[in-house]
Amino acid sequence: MHAAPLRDTGAVRLGRKHAALFLGIAAWNVVTYMTFIRNLAATEGRPTGFYVAHTILIVVNLVIAAVLGRLGLRAWRAERGPSS
Repeated sequence: MHAAPLRDTGAVRLGRKHAALFLGIAAWNVVTYMTFIRNLAATEGRPTGFYVAHTILIVVNLVIAAVLGRLGLRAWRAERGPSS
């Protein structure tokens, strides 16, 4: 007997474990890159390219943190169920 093929509905369900993982990664990125910003500001005498490259890294990683944080919050709230 063959199983019925699965249909792709386009929806992805994330559980609380996934939400907690996303929130943890987002928090870790924010903490580590805020420390990185503070350390970068304390350096002197580096070429401009050094600061530009590291600033781009910081911005990209903070954007990733924001995206993961938002996904994590949405998944956490969705798994909570309807509000009473």
